[in-house]
Amino acid sequence: MSQLLHPLRHGDFRRLVGGRSLNHFANAMAPIVLSFAVLDLTGSVVDLGLVVGARSVANVVVLLFGGVLADRLPRRLILQGTSAAAAVVQAVIAAAVLLGFASIAVLVVLSVANGVVAAASLPAVAALIPQTVPPDEIRPANAVARVGVNLGLVTGASTAGLLVGFSGPGWGIAVNALLFAGSALCYLGITVGGTARPPEQRTHPLTDLLEGWAEFVSRTWVWVVVVQFLVVNAAVAGGLHVLGPTIADRTFGRTTWGLLLAAQTAGALLGALIAARTRVRHPLRLGVAVTAVEAVPLLALAGTSNPVPLVCAMVANGIALEQFAVAWDVSLQENVPADKLARVYSCDAMGSFIAIPLGEMAAGPISTRLGTAPTLVAGAALVVAATAATLLSKDVRGLRAGGS
Repeated sequence: MSQLLHPLRHGDFRRLVGGRSLNHFANAMAPIVLSFAVLDLTGSVVDLGLVVGARSVANVVVLLFGGVLADRLPRRLILQGTSAAAAVVQAVIAAAVLLGFASIAVLVVLSVANGVVAAASLPAVAALIPQTVPPDEIRPANAVARVGVNLGLVTGASTAGLLVGFSGPGWGIAVNALLFAGSALCYLGITVGGTARPPEQRTHPLTDLLEGWAEFVSRTWVWVVVVQFLVVNAAVAGGLHVLGPTIADRTFGRTTWGLLLAAQTAGALLGALIAARTRVRHPLRLGVAVTAVEAVPLLALAGTSNPVPLVCAMVANGIALEQFAVAWDVSLQENVPADKLARVYSCDAMGSFIAIPLGEMAAGPISTRLGTAPTLVAGAALVVAATAATLLSKDVRGLRAGGS
């Protein structure tokens, strides 16, 4: 355990973990409280899909340029600015809900703003970890960072469920704003993160974008896994972001839904600790294989409203998904050049997330036509099929720990 905590000796890493954890605390709350704000406003699952999908669309559109920015500008400044901007946007959403001037149009516009801010920060925070610790501490640093992320997620999900159940979604969104402000304060203390390129070394942003894309497509194991998650994320987003809250409203209740999401992130917290101690020759192969467990919560939601098996399914899913997350981050950081890492991360995020808004927006109409349970079962089948297809790649199966 002491070796696992070695990265925390570095002040910049501690501040990065603190800011990232608060950021994920807020982001874990946001979709839950926003979902129920929309349901309180119109009660329409289609409207819910539009609002949550709008954020995802904006996120995807801006992601690639977020990676370019993070490889051109000081990454710490990007994190400071985006966290402050997120605090402002969430404060406006909270005011709209609490003061009664919220509408679907207003929530869509503000969700787009949230998506833009998140897209600008994601590549920077992912690429900053190797700059805060020595090379031999990258794996434990990623595990510790994931523990911090999951602590934020589990606390955020449970807090959101309680706030929605007892105070209403508006106050939950107000807490989001305060958490993003706290994240910005943590990032203010970071001293590493690069400096802006001198003018004579700057190239056109489009040139930087194409250079990052070339690095991304040159590594088969990277783009094959990203295609896998394009399918997986579409299926899971539709099932858990849209159909899950709808099922909760009809059956076991909003507070229980928040606790189910907390159970998933509690499993992820345990999974990060397991991943930190796991030493296998081909960690990415293992991480990809256990991604099939993402199908389990979809099948559980399709088959029962009993919270006990649902909690078990979410915990198992969290443990499995974290094995992939740590293996994936370490694989990228060990094999991709540091000056291109943020751009490759942005290509990864764009490819992995591009189907999320489609999954979110399609879930409502498809479930209306086919039924909720058949839609969830179909999503689970897509998860398993995509995972099996990815394991056919020898580049994915053959990537070794420590770089290929």
